[in-house]
Amino acid sequence: MRRGTRAALLIVALLAAAGCFTDGESGGSDGEPGDTQAASTEVEQFSGSLDDFYEVPDPLPPGEPGDVIRRMPIESPAGQAGWRIMYHSTDAEGDDRAVTGVVFHPTSAPPDGGWPVVAWAHGTSGLAPACAPSRRGTPPPEFGVQGVHVATDYIGLGPNGELHPYLSAAAEGHAVIDGVAAARSMPEADAGNRWAVAGVSQGGHAALVTGEMAADRLPDAQLLGTVAIAPGSQLAKSFGDDLQARAITAMVLFGAATEDEAIDPRNFLNPEVYDPAAKAIEQGCISEITTAMIPLAARPDFYVTDPRSDPVGAAWLAENDPGKVASSSPLLLVQGGQDPLVVPARTDALFAQLCGLGQVVDRLDVPTATHDSVTRESQSEVSAWLAARFEGAPAQDEC
Repeated sequence: MRRGTRAALLIVALLAAAGCFTDGESGGSDGEPGDTQAASTEVEQFSGSLDDFYEVPDPLPPGEPGDVIRRMPIESPAGQAGWRIMYHSTDAEGDDRAVTGVVFHPTSAPPDGGWPVVAWAHGTSGLAPACAPSRRGTPPPEFGVQGVHVATDYIGLGPNGELHPYLSAAAEGHAVIDGVAAARSMPEADAGNRWAVAGVSQGGHAALVTGEMAADRLPDAQLLGTVAIAPGSQLAKSFGDDLQARAITAMVLFGAATEDEAIDPRNFLNPEVYDPAAKAIEQGCISEITTAMIPLAARPDFYVTDPRSDPVGAAWLAENDPGKVASSSPLLLVQGGQDPLVVPARTDALFAQLCGLGQVVDRLDVPTATHDSVTRESQSEVSAWLAARFEGAPAQDEC
């Protein structure tokens, strides 16, 4: 088989797999989100069309991170209530941003202390508004936890006219944590102050940075554990996976340009790569991006300047890479042995880095799992690990 054909088939598999996990499958304050809705903030009970829900009010109503701006009911499984929500968060510059997501909660009476909360961080779906998982309104995975389940779209993904800063630590971590605060502010959800976060692929990256930020950003709630499944990490390093890294880096460049004016994708991408990549990334979702990147990623002249060797690009990658500080809560790191997108060597390097920080890490390797199947194949073990955290059992440390 010719090299170009192999590359095309690889990119098809890799980017298609990345898209499999998008669901269960004005200046503002940069303060901490609270656990109750501010008395002066009126939540809009939205009754318009689905697309109109994603039109951000201009100007934004006042609010702190985690305050709900609007919500609308969505179809829910038996015994649950579901809501599509828009809430306040802050971006990398500390500016007030509207973020969308979903919340599902039991309709039965809660236990003493309120329901446990599980935040789900989705995998790569795209950067454009239409790619937001909340637009489909499907529940996030429960992992056997009866309680409140919240899933953010991340900053810039969902609201009309915006573009998501892909793999931005602030765009992901702030949105996840403030989404938990938003769920806790909803009286009928009866959410308690104990929570966990889980995510896959891009969402694994989001879960990691969430764990690093949670104690400072949401100090009145206790993060009991983080599950990072096939996480994006070691962003500036190569592990023999340059073809897949090129496609991912193109998305990073277009997203990063929305939060850092020093980054212009034209400074890094070949002009013959830039135009089709821009069209796919700015207008399409993961399937369109996959199709566009097949012939592009195999080009030897993909870059005019490799972001990893450029001071501006390298600084952005370093700033947004997880694994710089240890979280006070334990971490379950899950990796598939047959994963061609987040290759095992990448997670091995992350594991060593986390252990060097003193992070409590439980490691789960699933030898038969691909990027496409690792969440499914690890579901029972992840469910058991989360149950143990909510039961107060100490986590194993494999460092």
